[in-house]
Order: sequence, then C-alpha cells, then structure tokens
Amino acid sequence: MSSTLRSGSARTTAPLGVPASRDLVVDLIRVACMFAVVAVHLLMMGISVDESGIGVGNPLTSLSWFAQGTWFGQVMPLFFVVGGFASLTSWRSLQRKGGDAGDYLRNRVLRLVRPTVALYAFLAIALWIATAAGVPGDLLTVIAAGAGVQLWFLAAYLICQAMVPTMAKLHHRAPYWTVAALAAGAVVVDILRLGLERNPWGFDSNPIGLLNMVFVWGLLQQLGFFYADGFFDRFARWKLVLAAVACYVLLVPLTHAGPYPVDMLTNQNPPMFPLVLVGLAHVLLVKAVYPVLQRCVHVGWVQKVMFVVGSRAMTIYLWHLPLIIAMFGIALVLRLPFPEPASAEWWLSRPLFYVAAWALVLLVSTPLVRLELASTALTPGAARPAMWRIAVGTVLAIIPPFVVMRSALDVANATWGLVLLVVAVALVTGKVPDRAWKTPRLVDRT
Repeated sequence: MSSTLRSGSARTTAPLGVPASRDLVVDLIRVACMFAVVAVHLLMMGISVDESGIGVGNPLTSLSWFAQGTWFGQVMPLFFVVGGFASLTSWRSLQRKGGDAGDYLRNRVLRLVRPTVALYAFLAIALWIATAAGVPGDLLTVIAAGAGVQLWFLAAYLICQAMVPTMAKLHHRAPYWTVAALAAGAVVVDILRLGLERNPWGFDSNPIGLLNMVFVWGLLQQLGFFYADGFFDRFARWKLVLAAVACYVLLVPLTHAGPYPVDMLTNQNPPMFPLVLVGLAHVLLVKAVYPVLQRCVHVGWVQKVMFVVGSRAMTIYLWHLPLIIAMFGIALVLRLPFPEPASAEWWLSRPLFYVAAWALVLLVSTPLVRLELASTALTPGAARPAMWRIAVGTVLAIIPPFVVMRSALDVANATWGLVLLVVAVALVTGKVPDRAWKTPRLVDRT
C-alpha cells in the first residue's frame, strides 16, 4: 500500500510573471547560499608576501570557533535540500507534459554541463599557457588546485540528478522507508570507513566513503522532496525550532565525543552522516522563520538580487574561485599591500575584496550565462537521443569533476576532462536526424 504525502506547502502571491506555484523562498535560499559560498572561499585564501616569497594559507583554520561555526555556515547540505525541492517539482511538471526519465536527465545534463565546458576550456588553455611560460610547478599546482575546488559539486549533483526519477517513485510509494534506507546506508558506510581508517595495513578507506555521495547527498535531496510535499508545514514553529536544536544536540556526542570531525567542511568529501543533521537543522530553521522570509522575497531590491544571481547561479558557482584567484593575482602584479592573514587589518579589508569579487563575477558571467540559459529543446526535425546515449553522456559528464575532487585539478585532467564534457554534451544534445526514412513502410496498393 503506497503512502504519499499531501502537498501543503505555504504559498504566497507571486510577483508578476512568476508562477503562483513557485516557492520564492527556495530561490532566496539558493541565492543566499551562493553569497555564503563566495564569502567562505574568499576568506579561505590568505595570501602573504615577504622576503621568502608568496605564501598561501587558510586563515579560517586559525580561528578557535571556526570548526563549530561550520555547523551553521556549511550551507551545501541545505543547497542539496532546496535542490531536491526544485528537482521533484521539475520532474512532476515534466511528467504532466508526457516526459520521461530520459527527457529529465537530458535536460539536467545540458543545463549543468554546457556552462562547465566553458570553464574547462578556459582552465585547460590557461594552464597550458602557464606551463609553456615557465610558471614554477609548485605555484601552478596550488593555483590549479584552488581553481578546481568547487567542481566536486558538479559530480555530486549530477549523481543526485540521475537518481531523481527513481527516488521520486520510491518517495511516492514509501517516503519514510526510503529515507530510512538512505540513512542506514550512510551510517553503514561511515562505520566501514571509520573502522578501516584504523586498520594496520594502511588500507585507504576513502573509496568506501565515496558511496555516501549517493546516501548522504541523496538523503538530503530526499528531504527536499518532503519540503516540496509540505511535510514541514505540518508542524508549529516551536516544534521546528526544537527539532533543529535536537539535531545540533545529537551532533555533540557524534563529533566532540565520537568519531566524526567537528568541522563540517572536513565531513564533506567524501560526505559523512553529520551533514544530514546539519541540513535537516537548517531546513527546520528555514521553515520556522518562513513567514519572515516570505516578506523578504517581496521587497523590490531583494527580488532584483534574486533574479540577477539566481538566473546565473551555476555560472557564478563555477567561475567564482578562478576569478577570485585572478583578482588576487592582479593585486600581486599591481603590488597592492597584503595584510597579514587573520590580522585585524586583513579582516577589515575583506569586505572590499568581497565586493570586488562579486563585481568581477557578475561582469564575467554576463556573456557566459547564455550557456546556462540556452534552451534544451530539441531542434526541429531532431529525435531525442536513445536512453543509452543519455546514460553514457551522464557518466562521461560525472567523470571529470569526480577526478578533480579526488586528485585536484591539473593541466592533464583539465584537458581530457574538457574532451569528455564535450562528448557528453554531443551525446545528449539530440541533433540526430530522424532516420525513419531509412525504413520505408510497405504500402498495400491492392
């Protein structure tokens, strides 16, 4: 017997031109997460210049409160939750129009990979030029690795997107059992990984932990399905806050007294179960303050920011780190002063660099956003690619960012990664003529 959740998500009158069914608070959360990601990545780059040369470090790790602060500042779990909301909404809309899993996956690959092709092309060319120009290998390694840090998300998100049609079906049939199975899988993977870390044979347990790219990120996406069905709207505000507090209380023995790191960024790659509690706490708090957020999304300037950033979110995410690195490179060339990282002067200068980074990101993303917003519709006369082509294209799209996540970006994997991404887009584009004319039907003329 199937158990389904009733849709009861609170709605409000949408601005002109926006569908009334659209939850603008989700858009606000996505944009807020983008501002937080750019801020954290900017603050993680502490550049020092002295007689010994240029040093690069992470000033945030020197802060005593940073690890605990990631329980609130680590926004990627919440990003997967709101991504789950958007995914289920899109999947159901596509089904109503007669679409299937192949249509959904093809659209998602095109939306996510086309902007990524441009980034890989830029990085491959830039790294080849830098290598030919004789840039010191150690410096180039640091720069390349920093420019590709954010690509892990593409691999994780594509994996989750590939799961949407199946997980949506399971959510419809047995939502609670599905969540329980994902949670159990995440815990089992963590037990195996953490147990093998202490083995005397030097066995690398991280590959086992990679299974949680399915269980942890998939579970957070599944929470987004519950969000879309109005599950969290059933509870009074005080219950939502109390449940969020319970999530944080449970984190204390798991981290301070248990096997998990306190720092939720350390728990990210491969992902570990505490991220689920962080994501759940965040969505509970979001729903607790939902009426306030609803009022915010109807403020004129907030809507403008949501449109500008939200309409190019993938482009901004992909390019913000390379552009931040380029900004600091320009500052070094211009011999601008670099305060000692984590000093008072350094902190006071960060807002200026943050504004400059956003100005640069918005400037560069303006022409590039066309790749993100380009239509995924089939060209006239073209047939949708076979499911095997879409499946192969999806796998090829996952491989390059997955390798970068595991081994960092360099000139080699930027180059062959670009090739795989181009092939992936070609496989799912659908510019394949309908070959029905090659098998003419026999006409009975009797």
